[in-house]
Amino acid sequence: MKKTIFTGAATAIVTPLTKDGIDYEQFGRLIDWQIAEGIDAIVAVGTTGEGSTLSDAEHKEAIKFCVERVAGRVPVIAGTGSNDTAYAIDLTKYACEVGADAMLLVTPYYNKATQRGLYESFVAVADISTKPCIIYNVPSRTGCNLTAETMAKLADHPNIVAIKEASGNLSQIAEIAHLCGDKIDIYSGNDDQIVPIMSLGGKGVISVLSNLMPKATSKICKDYLDGNVKAARDEQLRLIPLINALFCEVNPIPVKAAMAAMGYCENYLRLPLTTMEKDHEEKLLELMKAENLI
Repeated sequence: MKKTIFTGAATAIVTPLTKDGIDYEQFGRLIDWQIAEGIDAIVAVGTTGEGSTLSDAEHKEAIKFCVERVAGRVPVIAGTGSNDTAYAIDLTKYACEVGADAMLLVTPYYNKATQRGLYESFVAVADISTKPCIIYNVPSRTGCNLTAETMAKLADHPNIVAIKEASGNLSQIAEIAHLCGDKIDIYSGNDDQIVPIMSLGGKGVISVLSNLMPKATSKICKDYLDGNVKAARDEQLRLIPLINALFCEVNPIPVKAAMAAMGYCENYLRLPLTTMEKDHEEKLLELMKAENLI
């Protein structure tokens, strides 16, 4: 059985940006607060961290900064996937060199690769990685779906240890659990499916919600694993309106507005992302006030 990277909730952390670049002072504050609040791991420069609009230098700097700021307190998972396998290999080599604990590899987007192409791409990256790799399946963003059968083949690779499943397809996730068994860990990639995926054997969530509520998100996972299923379910359901508000526009637009309201960043995104529509933002902030977040 492969070693588990983390159990519980990992925050897919926002990258605080200004017109001048990454705001490392705010980034450091946010990382420290996440850890103080009991988060179980941090994912740096993923989708929520706006990796797709960072320069190569910024992407690498942000990973290195996060690793150094965390300083071993929790695992750091670096977003190093790409639609260009050669670039993903380069980023992965770098993240390994600077001490990231694991890699998050998104299915190559836009290209709409075949299952063989997806398999060979992930194997090429995993082969050069000196750290464990988490596959990230999010077909709504990438235009392609990694099937359970392909994941079962990938699970035989010694460096591929987990999948972040954000397809929303619980039947597919059940099939992955059936075919892969204890060869991989499964993490929910959707905040509204933490408990359902854990009921299929999942180890936790890679979360957007936990940017705002690290303690509560981690507790959902811990309650479930401790056998307090009703408590985990009730909190999952109670937070559905807030989760929906965080995804009423494409991630990370709403969560950036939320973290700005909490004082951890500017509400600044790079095009083609734009700030949240005012009516949506008002609803989000109202829900945050009800949780005493602002």
